[in-house]
Amino acid sequence: MVQHSNTEQTASQSLDRKKPPFRADHVGSLLRTAPIKKARQQKAAGEITAEQLRAVENEEITRIVEKQKDIGLKGVTDGEFRRAWWHLDFLAGLDGVDFYETESGIQFHDKKTRAHGVKVTGKLGFTDHPMLEDYKFLDSIAGSHTAKMTIPSPSMLHARGIIESAAYSDKDEYFHDLSLAYKKAIKAFYDAGCRYLQLDDVAWAYFCSEKEREQTRARGWDPDELIAKNAKTINDALADRPDDLTITMHVCRGNFRSSWVASGGYEYVAETLFDGLNLDGLFLEYDNDRSGGFEPLRFVKRKDLQIVLGLITSKFGELENTDDIKRRIEEATKYVDLSQLCLSPQCGFASTEEGNLVAEEEQWAKLRRVVEIAEDVWK
Repeated sequence: MVQHSNTEQTASQSLDRKKPPFRADHVGSLLRTAPIKKARQQKAAGEITAEQLRAVENEEITRIVEKQKDIGLKGVTDGEFRRAWWHLDFLAGLDGVDFYETESGIQFHDKKTRAHGVKVTGKLGFTDHPMLEDYKFLDSIAGSHTAKMTIPSPSMLHARGIIESAAYSDKDEYFHDLSLAYKKAIKAFYDAGCRYLQLDDVAWAYFCSEKEREQTRARGWDPDELIAKNAKTINDALADRPDDLTITMHVCRGNFRSSWVASGGYEYVAETLFDGLNLDGLFLEYDNDRSGGFEPLRFVKRKDLQIVLGLITSKFGELENTDDIKRRIEEATKYVDLSQLCLSPQCGFASTEEGNLVAEEEQWAKLRRVVEIAEDVWK
């Protein structure tokens, strides 16, 4: 059992957080429901219109938002039900970025994705985006709960996209324009009512893997230089954001059909990740040994940075033991005060529309377990 004194509880005044990230939170994506899957297939076959598909999406999103409320979550998402991919759909909506079919999919540990990708063909920008309307619908049904919007981090365009030389021959110009595009995107979501925005990013966890660092070098980049470029781009995009906008980042090791890509603890990126990014919170994968130990959390210097421990796996349906999770939270308090910790699953349940190898009821049981543990630990 995690212990905290009355003095600590009074001093933090945040053990029951009223603002995001919440003590019990979740990364965002949820298993696509049967009506969503059927409607998407019908739309692809030309059997229903885009308007009819959206009506089905609205109905199912409303249902799963109510489910999130019922199990006790304070922040609600649309489950990314309107997307095929957690990142490509958003990136393809940026000015200067096109969606295309690649020669091969992304190779995971034991699976490969469909062969889709994005490429930068013109100058980057943000003038409009369909996901602004997606957020507005979520916000309209959130009620007293906080509507959380998830988008890929700026780092993901470089990590997952091809940059055509005709568009950018100067890498500094590319990163500069990327940061400005995201700065405009952040303002657009804020103007639409968003007060809880999450950036999803696999690059930071991939840098923790020597194998992935070697692949970075093979692509002509020094890993340390790219880490610095990514950090500056993110911070430039976040500069001057409104005080009442919470921005977090989820650090992912790959999540497709319950498979993964990268292994390795956070040590290699810890100093920059925990003390060099102007974020309000970090969602960290800590569901198994591939994530390493909590020791890198010693680089958390800021008292206003929330660390969301992803101790509940979204990859498999077996429910974690409550006492085991509480012991791991207690272990993390050796490096970060309890008042700066939160709990969530390690990733979403469906980073792509295929989803992880988990039943829908197992998904809800996992999220319910997160809430139950958080209510006991941070009471």
